[in-house]
This record gives sequence, C-alpha cells and structure tokens, in this order.
Amino acid sequence: MTANRHRLELSIVLSGVLLMACAPDAAMTPGATAPFSIEYQKYTLDNGLEVVLHIDRSDPIAAVAMTYHVGSARERPGKTGFAHLFEHLMFLDSENLGPGGLDILIDKLGGTLNGSTNRDRTNYFQVVPNDGLEKVLWAEADKMGFFINTVTEDTIAKEKQVVKNEKRQSYDNRPYGHTSTVIGEHLYPESHPYSWQVIGSLADLDSATLDDVHQFHDAWYAPNNATLVVAGDFDVDRTMEWIEKYFGEIPSRDLPATLEVEPVELPDSKRLFHEDNFASLPELTLGWPTVHIYHEDSYALDMLAALLSEGKKAPLYQVIVEEQKLAPSVNMYPRVSELAGEMAIAIRGFDGIDLTDVHRGVETAFQRFEDEGFTPADLDRVKAGRETGFYNGISSVLGKAFEMAQYNIFAGSPGYIEEDVARMLAVTPEDVMRVYDRYIDDRHYVATSFVPRGQTELMLAESAPAAIAIEPIVDGAEGELIRPAARNIESTPSSFDRSVEPPFGNASSLPSPEIWTAELSNGARVFGILNSELPLVRFSIRMLGGQLLDDPDKVGVANLMAELMTEGTATRTPEELEEAIDALGSSINVSAGRESLTVSGTTLRRNYAATMELAEEILLEPRWDETEFERIRDRTINILRQQAADPNSISSNTFNRILYGPRHILSVNRRGAIETVNAIATDDLRAYYDTNVSPSVSSIHIVGDISETEAMASLASLEERWDGRDVTIPEFALPELLSEARIYFVDVPGSSQSVIRVGAMALAQTDPDFYPATVANLRLGGTFTSRLNQVLREQRGYTYGAGSGFSGSDIPGPFSVSTSVRSNVTMESVEIVNRILTEYGDTYDEEDLEATASYLVRSNARAFETLGNQIGMLQNISLLNLPFDYVRQREQIVCDMTLDRIRELIQDHIDPSRMAFVVVGDAETQLPRLRQLGLGEPTQIANE
Repeated sequence: MTANRHRLELSIVLSGVLLMACAPDAAMTPGATAPFSIEYQKYTLDNGLEVVLHIDRSDPIAAVAMTYHVGSARERPGKTGFAHLFEHLMFLDSENLGPGGLDILIDKLGGTLNGSTNRDRTNYFQVVPNDGLEKVLWAEADKMGFFINTVTEDTIAKEKQVVKNEKRQSYDNRPYGHTSTVIGEHLYPESHPYSWQVIGSLADLDSATLDDVHQFHDAWYAPNNATLVVAGDFDVDRTMEWIEKYFGEIPSRDLPATLEVEPVELPDSKRLFHEDNFASLPELTLGWPTVHIYHEDSYALDMLAALLSEGKKAPLYQVIVEEQKLAPSVNMYPRVSELAGEMAIAIRGFDGIDLTDVHRGVETAFQRFEDEGFTPADLDRVKAGRETGFYNGISSVLGKAFEMAQYNIFAGSPGYIEEDVARMLAVTPEDVMRVYDRYIDDRHYVATSFVPRGQTELMLAESAPAAIAIEPIVDGAEGELIRPAARNIESTPSSFDRSVEPPFGNASSLPSPEIWTAELSNGARVFGILNSELPLVRFSIRMLGGQLLDDPDKVGVANLMAELMTEGTATRTPEELEEAIDALGSSINVSAGRESLTVSGTTLRRNYAATMELAEEILLEPRWDETEFERIRDRTINILRQQAADPNSISSNTFNRILYGPRHILSVNRRGAIETVNAIATDDLRAYYDTNVSPSVSSIHIVGDISETEAMASLASLEERWDGRDVTIPEFALPELLSEARIYFVDVPGSSQSVIRVGAMALAQTDPDFYPATVANLRLGGTFTSRLNQVLREQRGYTYGAGSGFSGSDIPGPFSVSTSVRSNVTMESVEIVNRILTEYGDTYDEEDLEATASYLVRSNARAFETLGNQIGMLQNISLLNLPFDYVRQREQIVCDMTLDRIRELIQDHIDPSRMAFVVVGDAETQLPRLRQLGLGEPTQIANE
C-alpha cells in the first residue's frame, strides 16, 4: 500500500481552480464553460459517520473512499509511524473478511484498491463494477468495526518489515531521499506534530507493542472520526440502506481533543548538509514556514510559487537556468496541511556547481521580483492552467470522491468547492506581493545541501552536518517471520451474521465508446471519440520511430529534438509560445519514446481550436533555437548523471543492455550517453526532423467534448501543409535467448536494498500469444495477490512490492520480474523468484484460472472511464491494427482459456532456465552469497 502521497497538500492545485468557468458572465469569453459544481447528498449516521453520495452515470462503476481524520500529526514523540502502520494493517485482516480477504475480494470483483497516509488523514479506496458495491461497503465496515481483534504480535512483526522496506526504497536507497526529513526536523519544533515524517521512526516502530497498536486504534478509528464517500453509478436508496446496515451499529467513541492550528516561526535560519551515497549532483532545498490549508493567504502563496518559478518569465528560472546556468530547472512549491504549511524551493545543480552560488542566485531572483514584479496577465495565465487541472483532477469517480472527502474533513463541507474557487479567483497582484513580504522576503528559512559523497566543498557555506539515521543492514538481524497461528479470535457481537458475503447486485452493461475514423490526404490516420462528460479535449499525434530512428552512434537525437520542439516556433520566441499556451490554460508536449514521437495536449473545449493551431505550429514550424538547445542538452546530461547513481535506473539500463544485446538500438538509454549527447548538434536534430517527421507514419487521436465534424475541421490546415514522405522503420536483430540462467551483478556500494530484475526477451503485442500470455501472468505477478508479491512481501517481509509482466509493442519486448529487497536477503529473494517461476506452471490450478477470469472480465467496467483510458485505447488500435472491439474480443479469450492452454503459455514464454537475473546492490556483502544459488558464477558488470 502506498503512503504519504500528500494528496491533501495538492488540494489547492487540484480543486481550487475553476477560474473562468466560475467568473461572472460578463467577464467570460465567448463559448466559456458554464459554472461547474459537483452535486452530492450528505447525511450523518447516528454514530457520527458522515456520508457523502455523488451520482455519475457515465460508467457502470462505483468508487468508495473511506477517510479517517488521523495521520502522523495525531501521533506523539516516541510513538511515530503508527498512522502509516495502520494503513498497512487494515488491509491484512478483519473478523469476517479473513486474512488477505479484502485483496482477494477486490480481485474477484475486477476492481482496484489502495490507501494512503499523510500528516492529517488516512484513506482507503476501491473502484469496482457497480454490482459489487454492496460487497465493498460490507468489507469497509468490517475494517472499521471488526478489525482490531485480528491484530497479533506476529502480524505487527511482519508489517514492520514491510514498512521498513518501504522506508529503504523511498528514503534510504534513493537519491536525496532524506531531504524532507531534514527539512521537517528543523522547520518545526521537536514537539510539533509535523517535525517527523509520516513513515515515522524505525526505532519507534521496532518498539511498538500490541498494546500500543490497540490504544492508537481505539483513539482514532471510529465512525465519528471518518467520512465515507460513494461516487458513481448506483441506486441511492438501496445504497443508503446498505450503509445503515453495515455501518450503523458500529459504536462511536470519545475522541481525543481536536488539534488546533499551530503555525511556526523560525527564530533564525538553519543550514544543514548531507553527503548522499546515491546523489551524483548537488541539490539545494530552501524551506520557509507559511500557513495551513484554506488560510486566506494560501491561495496567494500558490500563485507566488508559480510566478517566481514556472515559465521563462519567472525570475528564478531566468537567473538560475538562463543567465547563471547553475541548474537545468527550478522547482518552487507550497505544501499546506491542516495545522501549518511551508514553502520550498528545490534546485538540483549541474555537476560540480557550488550551492553557495545557487543560493546567491535565488537572492538575485528575489530582488528582481521585488524590483520588476509581474503583470496581471501573468497572474491570469497561472489561474488559467488551474482550471484545466481541476477538470483533469475530477475526470474519474475516484477523483471526485477524494475531493469531496477532502473538503468535508478540512473545510467542513463537500460543497466547499465554490468558496474555494472564489477565493482563488479573488487573488490580486497586491495579495501576491503581500504574502511574499510576509512569509519569504528576509524571513528565516531552513536550507539543506545534499551533495555527492566526497564533495562537501559544494555545500552551502556555513552548513552543519545533518543527523540522518539509516538503519544498518545486518545478515540475520531480522530473522525469519513467524507464520501466524490458526485464527482464534474473539468475535465482536453484531445484530446479524456478518460472515456471510453479500451477493452481487444487478450487473450493468458497459457501452463501448463509439469510435469514428478518417484518413487525411497526406496519409495520416485519424481516430476519435466524442465524450461530453467534462468540457475537456485530449489529443495526440503519434509518429512511429522515436529512438528506433536514431543513428546508433548518436542515440539521443530524437529525445533532444522532441524537447526542443516546444521551445519556440519559427514565428514565436520560446517565451511567446509558452505565454500563448498558458493563456489558454492548455498543455502541449512533445515526447520521444523508444518507438514513437508524440505531440500531445489537453485543453478546455472552448480553447481546443486555438490549442490545435499552436500544436500545428509546433509540429510544422520548429525554431531550432540554439540557446534553448544548449540548455536542453545540458539538462539531459544532468539527468544521465543522476541516473548513473540511482539503483533503479542502473537496473533498468543494465537489464536492457543484456536482453537486447549490443547491436540493438533499444539496448541504449533513449536519452543516449553523456559522450554521445555532448557530440549532438542542432544539425543532427534538423536531419532527423527532415527525414522522419511525416504523416505517412502518423496517427491522430482526439477524445473529449468535440464532434467529428469539429475535430476534422481543426485538422484541415495540418492536412494541407504537412507533406508526406516515406519513412522506413529499421529492424534490429535480437540475440538468442540465454542457453541457461545467468546472474549479473552491478555494484552500488552501501546499498541498503538490492534491486532485482529477472527476465528474457519475449513477445510483440501483435503476436497471437501476447494477450493470452498476459492472462497467464496475472496470478504470477499482475496483481497484489499474485504469488511473487504474496511470498516476498506478505509471507517473508522482504520487499515493499514485487510484480511481473510482458512489455512488447509492435516489436518484441521483455518478460520481466522486478522487486527491491533489503540487502541481507538478496540471495534468498533471488532463490524465491527462481523457485516461483520454475514451479508456476505445475502449480497453476483451476482456482487460479477462475480468479484470473473474474478479475480480467469484470475489470473492463473501468476500461473507458477517463479521457486517458479512451485515448490509450485509440493508440492501441492505431499502433497494433486492433479491431475496435478488441476489449470485447479479449474478454472472449479470457472466457475460453483452459488450464492446459495456460500451462502451455507458461512453458513457452515464462522459462526461468533461460533468463537473466540482474542484481544491483552492495557487492562486498551480497555478491559472494549469490554463488550459493547454483546459477553459475555471477558476472559483475560495470555501471555504464
């Protein structure tokens, strides 16, 4: 389960952004969107549970979001990490679901589930076909009122290991992973509940007892401390009956005193530094204390961050990136929570850059902001982008459920959106300058310098060492987990038999979107879907090629060209193009993948035509700006330097080199290598563009609130101006599969985790076996309840997660298993992966087949929910020449699958005896142990 996503802190970005949609009619542009609101019904059960219902008939699905008003801020020093631990524990068991019952149930329903914890709330959520809604409500009620008796010392011990693995993966084994820890400890006083991280102290978790867990549960996990939101296509009266039945008799409890808003002021500035084992570049982060969520100043602070850092007119960008060339980018962001907030600037410098110079650059940018200010039009552009972001944020029923829960708990009403928007719209230039003066200018701050090991000369002057606790990894320290004994728990009384799982409801049919198609005279194919649920349009123009069309001696040209294409046009400077896009509240991106080049965008329906005109200009009138090219090239080299120290990137790059072989272009990072990127010039980009950017290998996809007639009209100019040329996609030979399994090891000294990738080259999506093989993989590594994850995480506590899958496109791609495990169980984890793969075919049974069919067929209820889902479907159709009803045809493949066929697919395409086992970790402690596996002498590979 994921944790600490900080959705709460993003609420201003996602929900307070209606802007022009809510402006007075007189101020709205022609065709502007009408004011928008989310209709809901709210009521409260006798036990205090607040319930919010929202109807959305667009898809036969329902989202359930249960949010408890408890996060890490409700903990106390010495007992930290409990809220996050509970997020994990509440997925494991309850009296009537049984061990792992929720995950099994959701798989059976073809749904999805997860949870997250932040400073002030914990949420649990599921999205399922609507005929499974009663089952989910039954399950959530069981977690709320019938869970704590199932918690034992053994379950706590196991989940402690999972949480430790999460910390290692997210903090200890990650570049700059401890920055937030250092900022929090020094921005807030030791007694402030925001001074520790959500994941908590590992020492506190180690010392947590069963009694501690019970006490925390009894204090916070009650119906009168929760909000339940149900959103989607359901019968309101019947749903209210279910909610009363399953939740109504769970008793309320006396809650601890409400925490009061607790802003902080720093008495002086603090400077800390840390030598980061996984950092290859220096990074400066500055943090200032600000205000809590929905404070009147929070809106202006959000605008301030954007005006200072986002875009080419922003002073931080101008000084740090363009003029002084200290870093490739600047990130400034507010973080507002229930009790307090902060503003941060993060700048990852170029190789060898002194962070004292970066700090001076920030001061220069602030002075420019004070001297020159900004225009009302600059502020309007920031607001315009928020409007589009708002609609994207509520494009799914789960997004709406999250927003209403957020407003209900922290603003007192699910309908707070109107006031939130009004306060956002009311921000003036004077407000922005006022909050700059109040919270940033000449105010005390915390500064952290994270520098590569051995490069302390790069830290900000006068910095002191930060105290960072990294748990040592000692062989045998944890010992083997004890399997829980047979359940013998005291049942909580209920007025009815809760052990009986509710039946399925009436299944709703899923109407497939109506797809329209056309072909332009220049050869480009067009695919579209009309979807008027929200006033949004998404589009993509995808050209085959990408990295495949790079010169093998200059890999990275396609990537650089794609990034440069949004840096101005023949008639617009980079700044003018950016302003034109921002004024529409739109986004236009150009990206180069391994096999394609894509121009994509999202826009409000009323601004679609103008946005498409700009996309056409970007595509057909590149500027080839030399200054921007040099900046992008430097930024790419910076990324490559970062990846060279990141264990996950090292694992991916090494795996591709082994599987594709030295003569295949996809064996190389799509960004290239530092040496080759340094050798690329704009002439190389022009040559790539002139040769390969053609409608003859292009497909255009348009989905959203726009008709076929309007969409085709918007392409008339592109059809006339874009001339076709023949483009040949080269074919690269793949090496033979290994004759036997081999272990490859890349040394990253001091790693607290080992990153493991296991696999072999497999299938293209166009191969008739591809989708059947994907079906066969589901129970191996395709869901949370799959064997790899269940053994490595749930049974052994070795990892935070493990999975597997096939990744081909219209050319073959690998089958791979991936996981990260604590270092001292590297050998054991590789052994388990090998054993599970070896035994998978023989142990796959009818129960697996039934579970696979239930999940895959029922999950199609979510197949067309968002514009992203729909444009992805069109891209599959155009790339792979799939029939329009391929989703239905795949359902039939699943329904027709037999046990013998599954075992045949496993034997043919999941054969560990010919796979590469790639391990990235600490060679001194782990490499010798791998020799015990019987997979031959490990081959040590340099980190290239």
